[in-house]
Amino acid sequence: MSTDYTKVFQDTAAVEKYETVTYAPDSYASQINQRQRDYLRTLVRREFGPRAPVQHDFACGTGRAIRTLHGLVREAHGYDTSAEMMAKADEVGSHAVWHRVDVAGPVPTPVTAGYPAIVTMFRLLLNVDEAIRDRALAFAAKALPEVASGILVIENHGNAGSLRHLRARRHRADRWFAELSHEQVEKLLERHGFEIVERRGFSMITPSLHGNPLARVADAAVRRMPGTDGYAVNVLYTARRIHA
Repeated sequence: MSTDYTKVFQDTAAVEKYETVTYAPDSYASQINQRQRDYLRTLVRREFGPRAPVQHDFACGTGRAIRTLHGLVREAHGYDTSAEMMAKADEVGSHAVWHRVDVAGPVPTPVTAGYPAIVTMFRLLLNVDEAIRDRALAFAAKALPEVASGILVIENHGNAGSLRHLRARRHRADRWFAELSHEQVEKLLERHGFEIVERRGFSMITPSLHGNPLARVADAAVRRMPGTDGYAVNVLYTARRIHA
């Protein structure tokens, strides 16, 4: 994870704002989170059945992805550079063992917890540079060394093929604005021996349109149409290891 990320979330006020303002009830982020929760719980039941996996959540933040899978995993491990984020995760009831990782250096090693496993990475790709993305995927490859080890679920919350792309030129000088195409995500995964097996979109509109009732109705209607996942702003990719 980037130095900027670590510096920002060493501030307990920034951590509190992230948890209670960004993810306030009925906010854009919280609605996306609920849709993702429904999808992920169905995915885990379908993928693992009665064999509860272990969860490795990289860049775990306040443990939102961990809370999403409460009751469906046999144990959970959260990894982050920010001790403050993990302290908040513990405070809000995310049940996991927490592991602080270094900002740079060797690829972190997942704890030995057996298989099958699910590795989750949420709100990470856009917040870091290419080198850190590669480091994160190298961690996933360690956690999932073989095809049968389990699955990786990774989020792109700034799809370059979505409506959000219209803001790219206006925000080109904003270091916090980034976007990734499906092709870039696919190539990142391929470099580390992963193949995308499923892609799911969760919102066709940007946060700025969230307060518009007509836009929200249109979003709900379009999301039900086949083939629209590729144009969603927020996308989850499920991937499997194909080679070491």
